[in-house]
Amino acid sequence: MIHPILKMGDSRLLRVAQKVSAFNTSELHQLIADMLETMMDASGVGLAAPQIGVDLQVVVFGFQHNPRYPDAPAVPQTVLINPVLTPLNDLKEDGLEGCLSVPGMRGQVPRWSALRYEGFDQFGTGIRREVDGFHARVVQHECDHLNGILYPMRIKDMTQFGFVEQV
Repeated sequence: MIHPILKMGDSRLLRVAQKVSAFNTSELHQLIADMLETMMDASGVGLAAPQIGVDLQVVVFGFQHNPRYPDAPAVPQTVLINPVLTPLNDLKEDGLEGCLSVPGMRGQVPRWSALRYEGFDQFGTGIRREVDGFHARVVQHECDHLNGILYPMRIKDMTQFGFVEQV
């Protein structure tokens, strides 16, 4: 089922999401199916449960090709629950980001260039990957949603934030 995506200004996007405690349940599988369908319907590269009003630490991301980021390399479709991110170095890179909860806008956001992410899939199986580039950016962006952070909060230079056709 496709859900409406909450927009910036909705207070539910600012709360810290709760950890998932039960894996491999019909409710969790339905949530993930709905999140993937909602993400694909909106041409997103990722979606966090808080963006559809669900207060749980669940993110989905991944694509082969995406019209919103035509030059981005493919990212494997991933379900990541209760994530922990660890930077692999101190290097941060600026990159242009948008968000389904901040439609029509883009901004330059500094993110760690490389990181390890750990967590679980919907079955409770552990996930541990080391990634860089756009993959690392997507993971950080989606996991920020679990902590009530929207990408405009990370922009250092507001002259680098504006409507898609202007930046």
